[in-house]
Amino acid sequence: MRYVAIGDSFTEGVGDELPDGSARGWADLVAAGLAAASGEPVQYANLAIRGRLLEPIVTVQLEAALALRPVPTLITLNGGGNDMLRPNTDVDRLVALTSRAIHRCADEGVRLVLLSGPDPSEGLPFGKMIRRRGEELTVRVRELAVANELTFVNMFHDLEIRRPGYWSADRLHLNAAGHERVAGMVLATLVGTAPPEANGAGSPQTRRLLTEARYYWEHVRPWVQRRLRGRSSGDTLTGKHAGWTTTGETQPHGGGQTTQSR
Repeated sequence: MRYVAIGDSFTEGVGDELPDGSARGWADLVAAGLAAASGEPVQYANLAIRGRLLEPIVTVQLEAALALRPVPTLITLNGGGNDMLRPNTDVDRLVALTSRAIHRCADEGVRLVLLSGPDPSEGLPFGKMIRRRGEELTVRVRELAVANELTFVNMFHDLEIRRPGYWSADRLHLNAAGHERVAGMVLATLVGTAPPEANGAGSPQTRRLLTEARYYWEHVRPWVQRRLRGRSSGDTLTGKHAGWTTTGETQPHGGGQTTQSR
């Protein structure tokens, strides 16, 4: 199997940092899980970059994935989360871009798996608007998956992962526990492993004024400043595994599996 993950910070693994500061994330865990399930090495690439909108994901990243040699046998696609945070989100356009990706993969004979990202809206400013947009996009992407007989992993409607214990301090990115849950759900869908159990990762937190003020200063303010400058957190970054790496069965923090270049 040759597996490529494309997307934004969710797929890059932001929030699930290893001791050396590099991001692990659910896609790394899926690659290792696929290797463990098959008993054979899996070639793996991850072209996801934080901050990316859906258009560059399904154009630049997807075309780079399809240009790899040997060609991929499996691609996972998630995107649209950053589009949801923009003032004027056109869901019809996001659906059309997803449809384009579906047809490109079909033309190349590559299996495409679609994912909806988890719903972060409970902890974010303008959360109701974000949830409304995310709900519409999730429903329509699921319809695309059904119509094209594709696998669809629906994390947006996973109520367990909405618990605060699965999220990083910025309330936008998952932490290690969150990425492990996503990986478990993907592997349960792809290879039939047992779905991850709920771990009771925190209960709703009381939002105190000082806590909220610190959150807005440390996390919301830098995001707004980047938007005002027309910048993204991933502007200077490239995909963390731009070429093929080979999965290894190592044990990272959290007890899951990750990938290792050989």
